Amino acid sequence: MRTRRAPLTRPRTGDVERVRLGTSSEIGSVVAARVVVLVSGSGTTLQALLDAAADPGYGADIVAVGADRHDIEGLARAEKVGVPTFVEQLADHPTRADWDAALTDAVAAHDPQLVVSAGFMKLVGPAFLDRFGGRMVNSHPALLPSFPGMHGPRDALDYGVKIAGCTLFFVDAGVDTGPIIDQRAVPVLPGDDVAALHERIKVAEREMLVDSIGRLAREGWTVTGRKVSIP
Repeated sequence: MRTRRAPLTRPRTGDVERVRLGTSSEIGSVVAARVVVLVSGSGTTLQALLDAAADPGYGADIVAVGADRHDIEGLARAEKVGVPTFVEQLADHPTRADWDAALTDAVAAHDPQLVVSAGFMKLVGPAFLDRFGGRMVNSHPALLPSFPGMHGPRDALDYGVKIAGCTLFFVDAGVDTGPIIDQRAVPVLPGDDVAALHERIKVAEREMLVDSIGRLAREGWTVTGRKVSIP
């Protein structure tokens, strides 16, 4: 049975953007959306996505895993289940712009409809955002816009919040500033230190990411200004 890719549709009316993913067959069945995942470390979030994508009903197919360094567990997890991998190290390129262009080409070679940062510890640049802007998602271990940056759980705990959490958002040119897709609250418990709080946030973060990626892949989404809705 032949299939054809449904185009990434982005009809615009003012500041409204609607996106639908996936492919359709000649008899109308939906084929999973193509997803590339970027990692920098152990790949526990990647593993959760791989496990979810093993279910044909999930709606997303992990077609490649990329990294910014060699010999990490995240790459081994992908290779173990036969998912293609690639590495683009910053140090292997003359400038950061050259690295950004090479990463863009490496991801584009797998024709993804979504790109997921799953613990990817590099900021992508203009070339990448020009190609995949509005289709790359990232998670942050705090309730944005509060406590952006590298130390969200620590900053939240130092501030004395009673509710911490995590945020999933579309990546833009800022640091943790893109339109918010989903958020999950995590209570701060008496006696919490940064490590204990962060571990509980990570559990909620993985659940949020797996749930949201499946819904984005199956149903598409609409962005109105900064507001993201999934039909």
